[in-house]
Amino acid sequence: MPVSFIIAYYTPKMSQEAKSYGIDSCLCKDIFLTAFNDSAKISIILREMDMQSLETSQEANLLGILGGGQLGRMLALAAADLGIKVQFLDPAGMTAPAAVAARAVKGHFRDPDQVAEFAQNVSVLTVEIEHVHADVLHQLQDVDIQPPPKTIAIIQDKFAQKLHFQSAGIPLGEFSDVPDSSALSRAAQEYGYPFMLKSKRLAYDGRGNYIVKNEADLKSAVQKLGGFAHGLYAEKWQPFAQELSIIAVRARSGEMLLYPVSETVQKDSVCHLTETPAQISLAAKKAAERIARQAVGALDGAGVFGVELFLLADERVYLNEVAPRVHNSGHYTTDGCITSQFSNHVRAVMNLPLGDTSLKTGHAIMLNILGQADGEKGEEMARGLINRALQIPGCSVHWYDKHGVTRARKLGHINIVGNTLQEARDRLDLLDADALASLKTKPQPKVGIIMGSDSDLPTMKEAAAVLEELGVPCEVTLVSAHRTPDRLAEYARSAYERGIRVIVAGAGGAAHLPGMVAAQTSLPVIGVPVVPHSAVYKEGFDALLSIVQMPAGVPVASVAIGSGKNGGLLAARLLAASDPALYSRLLKYQKKMCNAVLKKAQRLETCGWRGYETATTGHLSLDSPAHIQEQPCR
Repeated sequence: MPVSFIIAYYTPKMSQEAKSYGIDSCLCKDIFLTAFNDSAKISIILREMDMQSLETSQEANLLGILGGGQLGRMLALAAADLGIKVQFLDPAGMTAPAAVAARAVKGHFRDPDQVAEFAQNVSVLTVEIEHVHADVLHQLQDVDIQPPPKTIAIIQDKFAQKLHFQSAGIPLGEFSDVPDSSALSRAAQEYGYPFMLKSKRLAYDGRGNYIVKNEADLKSAVQKLGGFAHGLYAEKWQPFAQELSIIAVRARSGEMLLYPVSETVQKDSVCHLTETPAQISLAAKKAAERIARQAVGALDGAGVFGVELFLLADERVYLNEVAPRVHNSGHYTTDGCITSQFSNHVRAVMNLPLGDTSLKTGHAIMLNILGQADGEKGEEMARGLINRALQIPGCSVHWYDKHGVTRARKLGHINIVGNTLQEARDRLDLLDADALASLKTKPQPKVGIIMGSDSDLPTMKEAAAVLEELGVPCEVTLVSAHRTPDRLAEYARSAYERGIRVIVAGAGGAAHLPGMVAAQTSLPVIGVPVVPHSAVYKEGFDALLSIVQMPAGVPVASVAIGSGKNGGLLAARLLAASDPALYSRLLKYQKKMCNAVLKKAQRLETCGWRGYETATTGHLSLDSPAHIQEQPCR
C-alpha cells in the first residue's frame, strides 16, 4: 500500500531528486507530496537530499534562526502562534528538533559561507546558541540581526564578557586570564583551592569547566580544557548559598521586562531543575533584579537574555554570566507565565509588543529530562519519567525529539505548576523525590507574626505552633509601635514583596500595633488581644477594644482575648481560600478536633461524671489535647 509523506518545502531540485528515486510527485502550492511503495525511502531522501539548495527569495516576516535544537524548536512553536514563519540553519537539517514547526536548511551555523547564504533569505536573523561565527555576522551589513553581532561576540568569549561587565561596574567574583603555566600558578596561589579553570569559548552545560581541587589537578585541568592555546581563564571559587537566574527581555524600543527570580539547581554542572519564584529575601531579590538590569543594559540589541547569578550566604549577589538568547532556566515560562520567554523573544526581535512576564500560577518548577544512560536503556528511563508526569496534576511534558540518547543529554523537560509552593513541591515529590531533595531552601514565610514585646510571646507562640502544624511557613519577630516606628513602617510596607500574605499582630497594653500596621499595608491584619501583666489594663479588654474600634478604611480583624491559636488559624483560613491543599489540611485539623471531643464524650458517657478523669487534671476539659493518655474509669 503506498505511503504518503509531505515535505513542507518545495524546490525544482527536490523534484528532480524525487524522480531519481522513481517517486511520483505533484506540486500543490508550496507543498511537495510524495507517494511510494517503500517507506524506507523516506529516511533516504531526508538524509541525502541537499537541503542547502533551497531556492528561496526573502519573505516578509520570515525569522531565521542559527541552530535548530530544542531552543529553536520552542521558538518556532511560539512563532507559529504569532503567525511568524521560521527557517533555521542546522547540521541535522530536517531531523533537527526545530523541524517540527520550521523550515530546515541543512548547514552549520559556524560555517561562514552557509551562514552568509542563509541570512540573505530571512527578514530577521537570531540565534538559539551563541557559539556562532560572529565575524561573519559583522560582515552582513544589510541583514537585520538581533541581538547584534557585537553583543554575540562579547558574550561568546566568556573572559571578554567578564571584562565587559567589570568595566560596567557590575559586581563579579574574582577572575584572571590564564595564558600560560605561570599565570595558572599565580591564580592557584591567589585564589587557593578549589578554584575554577574555564575555557573562554564553546563552554556550556558543564563543558569547558574544571574544578581544580589541588596542585595535582593543575596539569590535567589544562589538558582536559584543550591547552593554554585554546584560551583559558580562572575564577575564584564562590561559596554561594543559591544559584539564581532571571530571564530578561528587551524590545527594540529599549523597553525591558524581567521575569521572576528563579533558583537553579545543577547536576554534574548541567541544569537539573528550577524553582520560581526563588525562596530568597526581599533584599536579595532586589539586588538580583538590579544586577540583571545593569547587565542587559550593558549590552545592545533586542530579544531575551538569560542572566545567571550567585547568591552568597551574606546576601551579596554576583553576576555569573549572561546568554544572549532564550535560556534553559526560563523553560518554566511556557506553562508558568502569561507570556513565555519564547514568545517574547520572537515578539522582541520581530518588533512586536512584548507580553506580560508575570506568573499565572503561584509557583512553577522545571525538571530537565536528562539522559540517565546511553541508548535504549536511557530512552526507557526517560519514558518512564514522562509516564509518571502524565499522571500528576499540574505537570506538562515537553519532549525535544532528539535522535539518540546519551548520559546527561537534555532530552526534554517537565513543567510543574501549583497554586502554592508546597503544592508544586508535593507534585515534584511524586515525580522525582531525589529532585525534591536537591531543593534545600526553605519556603519563604507566608504569615508574619509580630508583637511589641517578648512578654507577648507566650500568647503569640500559639499562632506559630498551629501554623507549623498546618504546614504554613511563618516568621516571628518583635516590632514595637512606639519604640521602633520606622521598623514598623518598613516591615508593613515590605511584607507583600517578601511573600507575606497575612500579618498576625499581638496587642497588649496600649494595643496600637495591629492598627498602625494595618494603616501601612493592604494585607489582612489580625489583632490578638494579649492579657498584659498589669491589672491596669482590665485583663485584655482594653486591647480588644483598641483593635476593634479602628476608623473606617483601616480594618483589623480580631480573635478572642489571649487566643494566639485562633489568630494563627484565622490566618491559615484566609490563605486556604486560594490554596486547596491547605484547605484540605484545615479540614483534617477540624476532623481531628471533632474526634477528640467525640472520644471524650464517649468516655464521659461510659464512666459517668464521677468516674471521668484524665491523666492530667481529673476534670472534664474539651480543650485537653487528644493525645493525652487516659486512666481507667473510677
